[in-house]
Amino acid sequence: MDRQIDKLRKRRDFLAAAHGRKRAERGLVLQALDRHDSGAPRAGFTVTRKVGNAVTRNRAKRRLRAAAAEILPLAAKPGYDYVLIGRHSTPTRRWAELLADLTAALNEVHGRRGRASTSSSDISRSDTGKDAPHG
Repeated sequence: MDRQIDKLRKRRDFLAAAHGRKRAERGLVLQALDRHDSGAPRAGFTVTRKVGNAVTRNRAKRRLRAAAAEILPLAAKPGYDYVLIGRHSTPTRRWAELLADLTAALNEVHGRRGRASTSSSDISRSDTGKDAPHG
Protein backbone atom coordinates (compact mmCIF):
# COMPACT_ATOMS: atom_id res chain seq x y z
CA MET A 1 0.00 0.00 0.00
CA ASP A 2 2.86 2.33 -0.80
CA ARG A 3 1.21 5.58 -1.82
CA GLN A 4 2.98 8.70 -2.89
CA ILE A 5 2.45 11.64 -0.52
CA ASP A 6 2.71 14.99 -2.26
CA LYS A 7 3.84 18.17 -0.49
CA LEU A 8 1.75 21.17 0.46
CA ARG A 9 3.61 24.22 -0.75
CA LYS A 10 1.21 27.15 -0.97
CA ARG A 11 0.11 29.24 1.96
CA ARG A 12 -3.53 29.07 0.87
CA ASP A 13 -3.43 25.26 1.15
CA PHE A 14 -2.10 25.52 4.71
CA LEU A 15 -4.81 28.05 5.57
CA ALA A 16 -7.51 25.85 4.03
CA ALA A 17 -6.34 22.85 6.07
CA ALA A 18 -6.68 24.98 9.21
CA HIS A 19 -10.44 25.00 8.57
CA GLY A 20 -10.57 21.19 8.43
CA ARG A 21 -10.58 18.66 11.24
CA LYS A 22 -7.99 19.02 13.98
CA ARG A 23 -6.51 16.72 16.57
CA ALA A 24 -3.91 17.71 19.15
CA GLU A 25 -1.69 15.06 20.66
CA ARG A 26 1.20 15.49 23.02
CA GLY A 27 3.83 15.38 20.29
CA LEU A 28 2.04 17.12 17.42
CA VAL A 29 -1.11 18.73 16.11
CA LEU A 30 -2.71 17.31 12.98
CA GLN A 31 -5.00 19.28 10.69
CA ALA A 32 -6.78 17.39 7.92
CA LEU A 33 -8.95 18.69 5.12
CA ASP A 34 -10.91 16.60 2.65
CA ARG A 35 -10.43 18.20 -0.78
CA HIS A 36 -13.28 16.10 -2.23
CA ASP A 37 -11.20 14.75 -5.08
CA SER A 38 -9.33 11.53 -5.73
CA GLY A 39 -5.86 13.05 -5.94
CA ALA A 40 -2.90 11.89 -3.94
CA PRO A 41 -2.82 12.91 -0.29
CA ARG A 42 -0.63 15.92 0.47
CA ALA A 43 1.28 16.79 3.63
CA GLY A 44 2.77 19.99 4.97
CA PHE A 45 4.83 20.69 8.06
CA THR A 46 5.17 23.73 10.26
CA VAL A 47 6.89 24.53 13.52
CA THR A 48 6.58 27.97 15.11
CA ARG A 49 9.24 29.95 16.92
CA LYS A 50 7.53 29.14 20.22
CA VAL A 51 9.05 25.65 19.93
CA GLY A 52 12.62 26.94 20.04
CA ASN A 53 15.49 28.30 18.03
CA ALA A 54 16.17 27.40 14.39
CA VAL A 55 18.11 24.25 15.24
CA THR A 56 15.29 22.95 17.45
CA ARG A 57 12.61 23.85 14.90
CA ASN A 58 14.51 22.12 12.10
CA ARG A 59 14.92 19.01 14.21
CA ALA A 60 11.19 19.01 14.94
CA LYS A 61 10.38 19.36 11.23
CA ARG A 62 12.78 16.54 10.31
CA ARG A 63 11.13 14.27 12.88
CA LEU A 64 7.65 15.17 11.65
CA ARG A 65 8.66 14.49 8.04
CA ALA A 66 10.16 11.13 9.01
CA ALA A 67 7.05 10.15 11.01
CA ALA A 68 4.81 11.18 8.13
CA ALA A 69 6.92 9.19 5.66
CA GLU A 70 6.48 6.13 7.83
CA ILE A 71 2.77 6.43 8.71
CA LEU A 72 1.01 8.42 5.97
CA PRO A 73 1.58 6.00 3.06
CA LEU A 74 -0.33 3.40 5.08
CA ALA A 75 -2.99 5.55 6.73
CA ALA A 76 -3.58 8.62 4.57
CA LYS A 77 -6.74 8.83 2.50
CA PRO A 78 -6.72 10.02 -1.11
CA GLY A 79 -7.96 13.56 -1.56
CA TYR A 80 -6.85 14.77 1.87
CA ASP A 81 -4.46 17.53 2.85
CA TYR A 82 -2.59 17.03 6.13
CA VAL A 83 -0.68 19.65 8.08
CA LEU A 84 1.53 18.42 10.91
CA ILE A 85 2.34 21.12 13.43
CA GLY A 86 5.25 20.68 15.78
CA ARG A 87 4.81 21.22 19.48
CA HIS A 88 7.28 21.95 22.25
CA SER A 89 7.75 18.21 22.93
CA THR A 90 8.18 17.18 19.27
CA PRO A 91 12.00 17.38 19.17
CA THR A 92 12.47 15.32 22.34
CA ARG A 93 9.49 12.94 22.26
CA ARG A 94 10.36 9.26 22.06
CA TRP A 95 10.09 8.01 18.47
CA ALA A 96 7.52 5.30 19.19
CA GLU A 97 5.35 7.80 21.07
CA LEU A 98 5.56 10.31 18.21
CA LEU A 99 4.44 7.62 15.76
CA ALA A 100 1.62 6.64 18.11
CA ASP A 101 0.58 10.31 18.36
CA LEU A 102 0.37 10.60 14.58
CA THR A 103 -1.56 7.33 14.25
CA ALA A 104 -4.04 8.34 16.95
CA ALA A 105 -4.52 11.77 15.38
CA LEU A 106 -5.13 10.23 11.96
CA ASN A 107 -7.66 7.81 13.40
CA GLU A 108 -9.47 10.66 15.09
CA VAL A 109 -9.67 12.96 12.07
CA HIS A 110 -10.86 10.09 9.90
CA GLY A 111 -13.59 9.20 12.38
CA ARG A 112 -11.96 5.98 13.53
CA ARG A 113 -11.25 5.58 17.18
CA GLY A 114 -7.66 4.69 18.00
CA ARG A 115 -8.58 2.67 21.04
CA ALA A 116 -10.89 -0.30 21.30
CA SER A 117 -14.37 0.69 22.30
CA THR A 118 -15.43 -0.13 25.81
CA SER A 119 -18.36 -2.46 26.05
CA SER A 120 -20.79 -2.46 28.95
CA SER A 121 -19.34 -5.75 30.18
CA ASP A 122 -15.94 -4.08 30.63
CA ILE A 123 -17.35 -1.53 33.06
CA SER A 124 -17.48 -2.88 36.57
CA ARG A 125 -20.36 -2.07 38.88
CA SER A 126 -18.01 -0.22 41.22
CA ASP A 127 -17.40 2.47 38.58
CA THR A 128 -20.00 4.91 39.85
CA GLY A 129 -17.82 7.99 40.25
CA LYS A 130 -18.03 11.23 38.36
CA ASP A 131 -16.52 9.59 35.26
CA ALA A 132 -19.49 7.27 34.86
CA PRO A 133 -21.63 8.03 31.80
CA HIS A 134 -24.72 10.10 32.42
CA GLY A 135 -28.07 9.15 31.34
